[in-house]
Amino acid sequence: MNKQKFIDLNFEFQSEEKMLENSHDFYKKMDKRRSVREFSNKKVPQEIIENIVMTASSAPSGAHKQPWSFCAVSNPELKHKIRIAAEEEEYKSYNGRMSEEWLKDLEPFETDYNKPFIDIAPWIIVVFKKPFDLVNNEKKKNYYISESVGIAVGFLLSAIHNAGLVALTHTPSPMNFLEKVLNRPENEKAFLLIPIGYPTENASVPHLKRKSIEQVLSIYN
Repeated sequence: MNKQKFIDLNFEFQSEEKMLENSHDFYKKMDKRRSVREFSNKKVPQEIIENIVMTASSAPSGAHKQPWSFCAVSNPELKHKIRIAAEEEEYKSYNGRMSEEWLKDLEPFETDYNKPFIDIAPWIIVVFKKPFDLVNNEKKKNYYISESVGIAVGFLLSAIHNAGLVALTHTPSPMNFLEKVLNRPENEKAFLLIPIGYPTENASVPHLKRKSIEQVLSIYN
């Protein structure tokens, strides 16, 4: 068995006052993050996308297997292929797959199967989860795959917001068409499709009220 090498933790202690300030400032910044459907076609440099993805890839994972891969797509023809395939699945969802309760819950948001933002946004990031790795054609099992990839997506969305961009988590289910369109290997399964870019000048978002701290937090002292 190969023994894992350990190094000293690079950790900077801060005063409680500074920690409180940092935690409050970050909360206020993230509380401004919103899912956006009205994208500008203004270009975003590839290096920014690379930094965002590498931030996501710094997330913790089961046994440090890092069971994810990210496809960043800016090619207009390829984005359009993704849009066509996504809308086909979404049409089926809005016309039979979704329950009446689900459709009723979506009504206030005025969404439908049309997804023009896939064409318009300068970048689409498709997140894939990997149930196993392929090493010399041999399958190597990964652990806590959905949990690990979910954490990485949280890092990804935070990095997008921190960079001054907007995004939308889009889940055209089923998503196996993404594996075909992007010609991914057999060990990759589509997890999420995320358009990224700038909002339009007059972009609007639903006026939402987030749950209070009493609704989401239970303290056990």
